[in-house]
Amino acid sequence: MQLDFLLLLLRVIIKSSTLVSILHKIALTISISLKLQEMKLSFVLLVSLFVLCASLALATTEQDENPYVFEEKHFTTTFEDPLGKISVLEKFDKNSTLLHGIENYRVGIMEANPQAFIVPSHWDADGVLFVANGQGTIAMIEENERKSYNVELGDVMRVRAGTSVYFINRHDNEKLIIVRLMQPVNLSGEYRAFTPADITKSESFYEAFSWDLLEAAFKTDRRKIEQVFKQKQEAIVKASKEQIQAMTHRDQQEGGTIWPESSSGPFNLLRKRPVQSNKYGQLFEAKPNEHKEQLKDLNLGISLANITRGSMSGPYYNSRATKIAMVLDGEGYFEMACPYVRVGRSREEEKREGQRFTKISAKLRRGTVFIVPAGHPIASVASENSNLKVVCFEVNAEGNTRFSLAGKNNVVKRWEKEAKELAFGVQARDVDAVFGSQDEEFFFPGPRKQQRQGRADT
Repeated sequence: MQLDFLLLLLRVIIKSSTLVSILHKIALTISISLKLQEMKLSFVLLVSLFVLCASLALATTEQDENPYVFEEKHFTTTFEDPLGKISVLEKFDKNSTLLHGIENYRVGIMEANPQAFIVPSHWDADGVLFVANGQGTIAMIEENERKSYNVELGDVMRVRAGTSVYFINRHDNEKLIIVRLMQPVNLSGEYRAFTPADITKSESFYEAFSWDLLEAAFKTDRRKIEQVFKQKQEAIVKASKEQIQAMTHRDQQEGGTIWPESSSGPFNLLRKRPVQSNKYGQLFEAKPNEHKEQLKDLNLGISLANITRGSMSGPYYNSRATKIAMVLDGEGYFEMACPYVRVGRSREEEKREGQRFTKISAKLRRGTVFIVPAGHPIASVASENSNLKVVCFEVNAEGNTRFSLAGKNNVVKRWEKEAKELAFGVQARDVDAVFGSQDEEFFFPGPRKQQRQGRADT
């Protein structure tokens, strides 16, 4: 009888919680309850301990229940050695149907130490690359022509599906870090690197063909072919200074082009005029129609926010674009209003009681990836110790508008007087006293700065 009562409580807990995140803890709760029953402890004590265990089961961290946030543990390392690392984030919709809208996008990171060479490959995916650190050279074979581009922090570059590409860190001391957003062209959310050379964890795609076919294709005998392919290389190898010098300063007459001589090459996001700027932060942005070669046909935008320490951006929302954001440097947190995550409420309760917004929040640190769907109000806050730098790939960016919800150009300020009074049920001047006080735009002093300034002004 006691166990039946406890199982009834358990069903209530399951109904009002995220089942996946607490399932293993619920199993532990049942086990403890059974043990206690065997020990013939009092029913009151049994229930008390059960409630305690259930509370612990429900007390998962915000990140554990947050389908919009991805940490280091969500990345898979495809290659790592002392010269560098290549990793890819899990599929966005792996654990939640809420992110089906971006299921065909993947985020990856490439890190190459000084004088490292990432061997050639091609991907069955379109890629947009952002140079997050260092200086390098990217060489691509496009339409039987080799194009080489010297890149640096802030550069954005398009690599089309099927393009043979390789990377060089041309700096003597600094690590080259490239963040890439991939859009597969074969399988939704799945792509591969096809390597001509035989490397660790990935054999050459030539090895899939018969020797007779290869001898005919190359017009040479098997012995010579085997001699080329018998050496297994690493995905990232050390290049000599002479080799780097040759590849990064190749003369145009030898079949290469060094950017910025090519108009279809990369552009530097940080050299653009910021669309928002004050002492609390800067926002750099590139829209699809501004960079047709790199972004337009992918319907993609890219932006970088540099939030001054102790400051904040937003709240605001995007009308159409879903933001895939990665923290490049610094720490802080974000808060987002979401109508789709139900905490402690069933669908039936929502229908009966009406829509509520759940606060989605998480700490931010270098490497954190977080998703902001279209229409979702979001605010980000930098810690007191460092600036917060975030790069954002914006999916479905064509025709997107960013609407501010606070600051001198917020949407409520644009409402008519009558609309303000009808919407909020108070005098328009009271609405204006709230929505008209902030004279900065987009970037503001953060919560703690506001408190300090408030105390100083009184």
